[in-house]
Amino acid sequence: MTETTLNLRLEDVLATCGPAAVAVSGGVDSMTLAYVAHLVLGRDVEMFHAVSPAVPPVATERVRRYADQEGWTLRVLNAGEFGDERYLLNPANRCFFCKSNLYGSLSSATDAQLLSGTNMDDLGDWRPGLQAAKDRDVRHPFVEAGLAKSDVRALARRHGLADLAELPSAPCLSSRVETGIRINADALRSIDRTESMLRDTLSPETARCRVRGNGIVIELDQNCLDRLDAMGRAGLIEEIRQIFDGQPAADVSFAPYQRGSTFLRETLNER
Repeated sequence: MTETTLNLRLEDVLATCGPAAVAVSGGVDSMTLAYVAHLVLGRDVEMFHAVSPAVPPVATERVRRYADQEGWTLRVLNAGEFGDERYLLNPANRCFFCKSNLYGSLSSATDAQLLSGTNMDDLGDWRPGLQAAKDRDVRHPFVEAGLAKSDVRALARRHGLADLAELPSAPCLSSRVETGIRINADALRSIDRTESMLRDTLSPETARCRVRGNGIVIELDQNCLDRLDAMGRAGLIEEIRQIFDGQPAADVSFAPYQRGSTFLRETLNER
């Protein structure tokens, strides 16, 4: 299917959604959806961005910048997941409780149709948040139009959103904490500071700061790891220890990037 056809299908889907409210996290999917939804629906769409310790400040800055630049109606709120003990305990279905709080908060703030940036590729993964979306009758326009992740990136480029098209995947900061380790706001801030430092220092393709039961594991793409000599690693370890000063799990090691490596589904008592 051509990009033009997919774009037209998405616009047709969005035309049936107004008035709408887009949950905008700051990633390529939700940002691109918000952009196109605004083109199609104009004043009939509102953007909602939830802030919490799990959301990198750079994502919030991106959402605010685009809202100012494109004239979006934006409402920033706290979804309240950090007041939910079920979320803080960090079971493998943590995302269900996160999205339940998010969509519950949005439903309390608007009567508009809720929209998410879920794409076709997401349906092939185990995502408890999709059940929370179903519980709140959230629609997924990319899925309805048949767009996969690569199509979303192509759509962003089509609309001249090169900065969004090239954004790396960036799950919430809580995804860096191994399943079963309690979510802690201070640790999430340290994770964000560490990953920002790694990007500024090493310019890696991918960088993750994982908090595990046996310490902090820095996952980098293999090319970046190969460039790090013993002195470079020692310097980074010291800097990371300073960032996590006073917090547990101060042992630092390095490993090749592995998607979802802190997710331990087998430990879960699922919903």
